[in-house]
Amino acid sequence: MNIVSKLLITATLASASTLSMAADSAHGKALQQKNCMSCHDDGVYTRKERKITSLTGLDKQVRRCELSLGLQWFDDDVEDVVSYLNESFYKFE
Repeated sequence: MNIVSKLLITATLASASTLSMAADSAHGKALQQKNCMSCHDDGVYTRKERKITSLTGLDKQVRRCELSLGLQWFDDDVEDVVSYLNESFYKFE
């Protein structure tokens, strides 16, 4: 693994570990209800065979969905949605 990859992993983990301190879950819920529910219901978060297995994976998936829907959210918006989903469904540390 090269130094750039290591730095990117470190930065991702650092931002994920500070997520719960700064994120606004209520705002995340509002964004999730308005946007995410246009493609799926909450069952996608609670199914037995989840595709998301970590907080970093959850962040990446929310960003993929945001891009797919053309929402152009700020990083804070993504973090708010990730925080809401994690607190409500995933429970990653």
